[in-house]
Amino acid sequence: MALTDRKPRGLLRFLLRTPIWLYRAGLGGLFGHRLVYLANRGRRTGARREVVVEVVRDDPAVPEVVVVAAWGGTPDWYRNLRAAPAIEIRLGRQRWPEPDHRDLDADEVRRTLLAYQRAHPRAWKRLAPLLGFPAEQTDPRWPEVAATVHAVAFTPRR
Repeated sequence: MALTDRKPRGLLRFLLRTPIWLYRAGLGGLFGHRLVYLANRGRRTGARREVVVEVVRDDPAVPEVVVVAAWGGTPDWYRNLRAAPAIEIRLGRQRWPEPDHRDLDADEVRRTLLAYQRAHPRAWKRLAPLLGFPAEQTDPRWPEVAATVHAVAFTPRR
């Protein structure tokens, strides 16, 4: 069983939720564009839910930010997003109320993850085995793996 096959609990959950409090305190700029705060509605309760996830691609020219659903492939924030659009995104000091979002297709997921691997080789080396991603760019399993990954791109509402 991989670390990401189940939701984090205990101390790990506490540590992973710490950036939420920093974003709430107006200190999101500490994370630059490496982490993004996402607020959405719970799919069953309708209550506000918050999570901070790692950015795998940031294109300030568009602007657009891409995140990947880990922790079992369908974490709560991803399932909530399927039920209702996001309330807001915070990226560094930027705030995007009611952002637009789109799912990436398998080819775009593959390109995005390979670019992330090139840009952040040390992080990739730690994360790839946990997420079940191939370690090498030439691995023939890439198309199969990319087809199973849920990646979402957010942009400010137009």
